[in-house]
Amino acid sequence: MTTRAFCFPGQGSQAVGMGKDLADNFAEARAVFDEVDEALGEKLSSLMFDGPDETLRLTENAQPALMAVSMAVVRVLEAKGISVENDSAFVAGHSLGEYSALCAAGTFSVADAARLLRTRGRAMQSAVPVGKGAMAALLGLEMDQVKKLAEQAGQGQVCDVANDNSPGQVVVSGDISAVERAVEIAKAMGAKRALMLPVSAPFHCELMQPAAEIMEDALASVDMKAPVVPVVANVLARPISDPNEIRQRLVEQVTGMVRWTESVQWLAKSGGVTECVELGAGKVLAGLVKRIDSGLDARSVGTSETLDAFVAYLKG
Repeated sequence: MTTRAFCFPGQGSQAVGMGKDLADNFAEARAVFDEVDEALGEKLSSLMFDGPDETLRLTENAQPALMAVSMAVVRVLEAKGISVENDSAFVAGHSLGEYSALCAAGTFSVADAARLLRTRGRAMQSAVPVGKGAMAALLGLEMDQVKKLAEQAGQGQVCDVANDNSPGQVVVSGDISAVERAVEIAKAMGAKRALMLPVSAPFHCELMQPAAEIMEDALASVDMKAPVVPVVANVLARPISDPNEIRQRLVEQVTGMVRWTESVQWLAKSGGVTECVELGAGKVLAGLVKRIDSGLDARSVGTSETLDAFVAYLKG
């Protein structure tokens, strides 16, 4: 029997044109985009559909935009009789995707999710002056090696492990010179690749503390319900359902590591999950899931074509 988890993508999956084909084909998707536009008081949907890319990529835009596409997919599936509550055992999301997961599971409304992610994006962007922080992807090293080299690269500055995306794909984040040192150390240790990432701020590290404080206030004022299925929290790599704990973990997530590898491993081993379905823009998570556990089925549903195929597959 299939036990399914719905997964929701994070930053980096955005692209100009995302969600347009859903809006063109499904009234439910258009309604989500309208709801997000109204919540933010601007036409984010126009930016998503038509660009420009450099404006869409801004953290404050990319975060609510990615949630909007994920929720558009969720609403269209619901209209076709497929729901988070009845057709999945767990939800999980990568970084901002955790907000999409919680929204899909009924913890907060689409409008609240959009406003929270706009606040989160702005807070993360303004936490560190441009040019002071950086992130780097280190490929082909074990987690223990990366933890050691991050410590070595710090030299009194911040260099934290930010994302454990899959075995052999780990991201570090912090002060730019410390991250540059980490890249050089990684190359010396025999990393397959070690490269600086084109990001506007050093996410998921200690330097994000000012943003965590802003999110603590923002989350405190939002009405939250228990999710209809447990959400696997990034910072714990295990499921939670209590709204007060959800608030706390979302605050910790701003400075904490995204434990994606362990989250997927928990789903497969402890959660009994056999299939991960990525709902939203791009195909990044489905690829990571397969790298983490080749025994898991993984698919991405983010266009009208993949959505129709998924519905046909489920209805057999």
